[in-house]
Amino acid sequence: MRDHSETELRRKLALSLMRAEQTDRQDEQASDIQQEQLNKVIQWCQEHGWQDDARFTERFIASRARKGFGPQRIRMELAQRGVEKSVAEEGLAASEVNWLDQTYHAATKKFGEPLPTDWQSQAKVQRFLIGKGFISEDIREIFRNFAD
Repeated sequence: MRDHSETELRRKLALSLMRAEQTDRQDEQASDIQQEQLNKVIQWCQEHGWQDDARFTERFIASRARKGFGPQRIRMELAQRGVEKSVAEEGLAASEVNWLDQTYHAATKKFGEPLPTDWQSQAKVQRFLIGKGFISEDIREIFRNFAD
């Protein structure tokens, strides 16, 4: 029901093939045939527009940003899902997410308005935001621009 990266789809299909063709002996030739079939299926899905890492990346970024995660965390999660770094970077650059606003929204949702002014409380907010994957420049900027 959701898009998958090529790596995720390949892993899922390989697992299905292994379950479907479980035998007592592991034949290297059968493994090569399975890999060839898998490559054909992936290629067919890509040719028909059912699998596209760029589209997956775009939707994944929008979804994770809506859930309050920052660009660093999203970048890491895309890498874990097998998306190439260049595709992830292009997706983040092309996204219409205003990361400064996202950073501010995440901070105020957790800590309320106005943001704290004492350094100990600010450090707590910063640690929280870094854990959510926001970048240091945006975190510093919300204290400069939005602090009362």
